Amino acid sequence: MKKDIQLNRQLKSYFRWPMIYLGFLLILTIIMFYIDTTAGVISAIFFLIGIIVSVLISFVSKRHLLSEIIHYAFTFGSLQTNFLLKFQIPYILIDVDGRIRWFNEAFETIIGEKKVLDKNINALIPPLNAAILPVEEDGVFEKEIEIEDKIYRVVIRHLTTQDAGDYDHVNDNGVIYATYFFDITKETELQKKNEDQKTVVGLLYIDNYEEALQSIEDVRRPLLVALIDRNINKFAKKIDGVVRKFEKDKYMIIFQKKYLKDLHEDKFAILDVIRDINIGNELPVTLSMGLGVNAFSFTQSMDFARVAIDLALGRGGDQAVIKESDKFLFYGGKTRGVETSARVKARIKAYAFRELIEDCEKVIVMGHKVQDLDSLGAAVGIYSCARLLDKPVHIVLNEITSSVKALYDRFQADERYEEDLFIDNMEAVNLVNENTLLVVVDVNRPSYTECEELLDYTQNVVVFDHHRVGAEHIENTVLSYIEPYASSTCEMVTEIIRYISDKVKLRSTEADALFAGITVDTKNFVVKTGVKTFEAAAYLRRNGADVVRVRKLFKNDMASYKARATAVRDAEIYRENMAITICPSDAPNPNLVTAQAADELLNISGIKASFVLTDIQGTIYMSARSFDDINVQLIMEKLGGGGHLSVAGAQLKDYTIEGAIEILKETIDEYLEEGE
Repeated sequence: MKKDIQLNRQLKSYFRWPMIYLGFLLILTIIMFYIDTTAGVISAIFFLIGIIVSVLISFVSKRHLLSEIIHYAFTFGSLQTNFLLKFQIPYILIDVDGRIRWFNEAFETIIGEKKVLDKNINALIPPLNAAILPVEEDGVFEKEIEIEDKIYRVVIRHLTTQDAGDYDHVNDNGVIYATYFFDITKETELQKKNEDQKTVVGLLYIDNYEEALQSIEDVRRPLLVALIDRNINKFAKKIDGVVRKFEKDKYMIIFQKKYLKDLHEDKFAILDVIRDINIGNELPVTLSMGLGVNAFSFTQSMDFARVAIDLALGRGGDQAVIKESDKFLFYGGKTRGVETSARVKARIKAYAFRELIEDCEKVIVMGHKVQDLDSLGAAVGIYSCARLLDKPVHIVLNEITSSVKALYDRFQADERYEEDLFIDNMEAVNLVNENTLLVVVDVNRPSYTECEELLDYTQNVVVFDHHRVGAEHIENTVLSYIEPYASSTCEMVTEIIRYISDKVKLRSTEADALFAGITVDTKNFVVKTGVKTFEAAAYLRRNGADVVRVRKLFKNDMASYKARATAVRDAEIYRENMAITICPSDAPNPNLVTAQAADELLNISGIKASFVLTDIQGTIYMSARSFDDINVQLIMEKLGGGGHLSVAGAQLKDYTIEGAIEILKETIDEYLEEGE
């Protein structure tokens, strides 16, 4: 617009110059008449000639010049139109309703139709419609679409009358959309090829190598090892990978990322192949796999693989974990963790834990939010270890729930325990310093801990837990002891106490707390019990644990009992063998009642899995229980929770009870469709 105004001024000044010359001639003629009459007459003659020339320029040349300019403009406009018409990049103009008002030959070629004028763009190219057109002036919209096996990057630009010119293509409100189609097929193919050729680094560990070998005759052991090696090498050959065995039960594999899709589709069938190896071994061989994907370097790929394999082992093994930046994908994990009778690991962890306590200034212990007897009992066990080594210790406890109130009252009434044994979040934050040892028990998710801030305030963090590790877990720990096969965290802590020192002497209240934790998580020694469970119980009995006193810790009040009965009575049967129900949120301890109702529902004939929900201050808490043929841990994990194969839970925020039940049913359907 500014250039047009400048051009008009230049043209006007050009035609104004003759008039300026005539003015000079007139003044010169008058001066000449004063000097000499003859000279004045000659000057007047020249003045008249100047007038004639000026008239000719103004009326003849001006018209001719304007005609030439107009002719050039039309010629240039035609050139411009022909240029766009022959432009190799497909180009169209569409109005606000999505109708095509102009197009070039390249667009006609990619569409394969002759009559496209005034057609709606959505009818020709479904991904494009009037709704996606940019509203803002000079706004731009970009989208990748596929037309006839070719991929195009579509750029739509908002134009006004000033941008588009006074063309018939522009609608009444002066808006038109210029749309370009850039062929990026080759670029996309090269990107895909480059992506497919990225290197994936994987670590494969045999979970129970020693135990499987011990369960078979000596003469058959070499054959079992050979079968494992053969199947892993066949797996590597199938995906064009390179595999190397660097320890008797550990392998490293490298392959291209394009084969990862095949592994996704068959859900890492190698896990089932290894598990199905049976030449007389009593224990099935299980394999864990950790893969590092989309790293920036080979070193980072290996780091990703290590993190993934640690996560797979922390979740109980027999599964594959893929780490991609900060995202994790899980496959497998269908079988129950196999308990090992070896004591080496527990002994090593106990010695390392003792050194950490001795080197610290004080110990702070915390469990998960809304604590239960396993969480508090394990915290009390850690207190016993720290007391033995003469270190100040505090347990973070914000809310005294009905499930732990009886145990809490016993400690409060016992004068042998310090007044500041139990502290809240504020006191814990004020006490912590760089020489503090923070011990987290019965939880490995930062967001589920009693005080998440403490994890940021101390560098020395120890985790003891028996829950399977999820994508969200406490990182950078100085010591982590996570055993999904263990019945409870109290069982693990009891084992640590046995090896931390020969002089450990538990007080009866402490022994009761640990025994109660084991009892509640094993449902009175029925669920998930192993050799170590009964050994831990026997050790606690020798140290003063009393079954009668422990039983008193489990007594419910009448309101809780009625709430549990209501939840069981109102249960809905879903998919023939799954019970879903709601626990009243006004129960004295809805979280505990929810868990009890879930256990109670499994006693009903035909019920293979139970899900009980309750609303606590806007958060939906969900408890899930099952028999072994249904893995509730996988179901809860899809909802952001976790747990064990037969005992799990989840928390849903920003959901109503009805919405939570709906998404639970969708998740159950998805789980059943995927199959076990």
